[in-house]
Amino acid sequence: MKQLFSVLLICFLYILVNSPIMSKTVVDEVGRTVEVPDNPKRIIALAPSVTEIVYEVGKGHHLVGVTRFSDYPEEANYLPKVGSYVHLDLEKIVALEPDLCIGIKDGNTYSVVKRLEQFNIPVYAINPQNLDSVMTSIGNIGTLLGQGKRAEELVGRMEQRILRIKNRLDSVQKRPGVFFQIGIKPIVSVGTRTFIHDLIVTAGGRNLTSGSIPYPRYSREQVLELKPELIVISSMAREAAFEEEKRKWSQWSDIPAVKHNRISIVDSNLFDRPTSRLVTGLEILAHLFHPELFPSTEQ
Repeated sequence: MKQLFSVLLICFLYILVNSPIMSKTVVDEVGRTVEVPDNPKRIIALAPSVTEIVYEVGKGHHLVGVTRFSDYPEEANYLPKVGSYVHLDLEKIVALEPDLCIGIKDGNTYSVVKRLEQFNIPVYAINPQNLDSVMTSIGNIGTLLGQGKRAEELVGRMEQRILRIKNRLDSVQKRPGVFFQIGIKPIVSVGTRTFIHDLIVTAGGRNLTSGSIPYPRYSREQVLELKPELIVISSMAREAAFEEEKRKWSQWSDIPAVKHNRISIVDSNLFDRPTSRLVTGLEILAHLFHPELFPSTEQ
């Protein structure tokens, strides 16, 4: 009996190892038809936001490579790096033998995607543009990785938090004018087609730099002419530099943001990465814009 069991086990393992990988055909968010494995085991995330989402839907343990600035969650820091999401290292990606890459339209170059496909490495691309499409991307990645239920629950929690903010702001008439600064030299803000603009508007503010240019540049004099009621400075690693920028703005006591002490520094990763953490960024802005309605960032 033991001998028969051993023979059957060997046959099963042989079939398992030599069976063709099951795949399915999907259409990604930029309209490309892609053949992807049913159950990908070796995933490379081609942008920091994709890395976060893969972890969020419970498949972080299948990541074998991420891009240079993928620093959240903490475990992502220890994964092999494949260049930045704008300048991907094709050789490193191929060497890691992924069975699936997940990219993002705004950043990943199409030429690299085409090269990867020539190596029979499927690339599924997402294309988030605002809060709604970020939630769509989370759902799509969850479904792609066999984690549709978990992604659906995550999106549901995001929707509830967003709805709470919208409901509280429903009767608000006064929406403060906001200058959101993401660059220092030169001074750079955000136009209409950005995640940050969507967050500003949803949080009950007016984006003073809305317009067709995604990331418009301003002189200090031009900003002063806008008379912002709030100035929000988005910081990354150079915290001291942003504190110095806050000090510079504080010298102009004739603008409302300075007069009423409404200059704030916030974590850029909560505002420019299309993940569920955008909702945390939204809650922070709602607190800054309307502290009477949102006395804390925990809604």
